[in-house]
Amino acid sequence: MVPIPVAELTEWCRDGHGPMRATRIGRKRDRSTMLKTRIIPCLDVKDGRVVKGVQFLELRDAGDPVEAAKAYDAAGADELCFLDITASHEARGTLLDVVSRTAEACFMPLTVGGGVRTVEDIRTLLLAGADKVSINTAAVNDPSFVERGALKFGSQCIVVAIDAKRTSAPGEPDAWQIFTHGGRKPTGLDAIEFARTVAARGAGELLVTSMDRDGMRSGYDIALTRAISDAVSVPVIASGGVGGLDDLVAGVRDGGASAVLAASIFHFGQHTVAEAKAHMAKAGLHMRLDP
Repeated sequence: MVPIPVAELTEWCRDGHGPMRATRIGRKRDRSTMLKTRIIPCLDVKDGRVVKGVQFLELRDAGDPVEAAKAYDAAGADELCFLDITASHEARGTLLDVVSRTAEACFMPLTVGGGVRTVEDIRTLLLAGADKVSINTAAVNDPSFVERGALKFGSQCIVVAIDAKRTSAPGEPDAWQIFTHGGRKPTGLDAIEFARTVAARGAGELLVTSMDRDGMRSGYDIALTRAISDAVSVPVIASGGVGGLDDLVAGVRDGGASAVLAASIFHFGQHTVAEAKAHMAKAGLHMRLDP
């Protein structure tokens, strides 16, 4: 793992972001959570608003990402992911305001992705309060970008999002291809080889989404998650297709993931984060259970 340079760390922390943020708001980080399975809700944000409002709690404004983040923080989420789907790169200031206000109000680590194209984009998001930055298309177009980001800010800040579709026919050896632009644009890149490449370049974590399963509520693509988990030494986050609590268990137990990302089962009140943690703990997984 690439260490974060002292000068950059000092600048990042000076305004209370990053590792010092927990101290500023009066709560201590539980470092043992690094060894525990994490549950990560994900919010799609467009023009500063949540695309699908969180309905599991009575919020004053279900479309306000900061309100939603505060609700998930109170509910015991281990981390939160913001995915900015705003089309215009010029609207970045709105997202930065959301990230800043969320970092001020919440303790849980925050990952932000969507439209990250330059090292300066990473720096700006970290200074706004993000703990990690997720890179997708830019990593596909230029894997060396991952290395530049990791060298500048440390591998622990760099998440590479891998969106993959199965390309193998029934009966053939498993194979998946990387897609970009929301699963619409094929790249010809083998997902497993790409995972190895970006991990070697310095990615600290991989967010693996099955485009075949996303939104289908039929469970993660366990074979995909397991294949990538076995191919790399960095943590893997399973994503795409959760329909129930057993799917979360399977992502870790069978898929080898270190964390599980989910959206609709939490957003619309099918299950709470506490219920998910209790279910996963009962299945023998090591969870952070709030008192």
